[in-house]
Amino acid sequence: MPPDKRINSTKSLIIQVPIVDQERKYRFSWSLLGDIERGRPNLGGKTRIETYRLMLYTFRDVLEQEFGTDAADRILYRSGFLAGTEFYKNVIVTAQNPDDFIKKVQESLLSHEIGILRIEQSDHEKGSFTLAVSEDLDCSGLPETGYGVCTYDEGFIAGLMESYYGTPFEVKEIDCWCTGGRSCRFTVNRA
Repeated sequence: MPPDKRINSTKSLIIQVPIVDQERKYRFSWSLLGDIERGRPNLGGKTRIETYRLMLYTFRDVLEQEFGTDAADRILYRSGFLAGTEFYKNVIVTAQNPDDFIKKVQESLLSHEIGILRIEQSDHEKGSFTLAVSEDLDCSGLPETGYGVCTYDEGFIAGLMESYYGTPFEVKEIDCWCTGGRSCRFTVNRA
């Protein structure tokens, strides 16, 4: 089933959502990222982390107000999943083997200044991993809240993993800057 027809919550519930293609106005494509050099000849392709977080956390706030916390989390997860699959198709592109895949993901996350990925545990055969991301875009440096906030990242990782392995993965954040950790840790398991 295509990822745009699935909502995956952080509780690993998969819910079918009817989407009528004719009603779609904002279907994502990589080309929507635009020609940065042409569009921003003076400012370029970089922006401050605060600007990204301003957009992310105001979106999250409005989604939660409009639809509730669980729905906001599902939408952010789903958005991250779409971003992860598109990132794989347009940045990672291909990998020769699982070790090559992990290496390319690590290099790409670093070169795109998304975060520093470390593999703490991996079992490619079982499809079971523990990943840590330091200095990530979403939460590094945020105040402690007592709960994790990297729902989008869970989806992003799931999208990357499913794109390479060809099977769904369940991703759950187990440590977060907002819960006192100094890097975000995720369990990643083949569904």
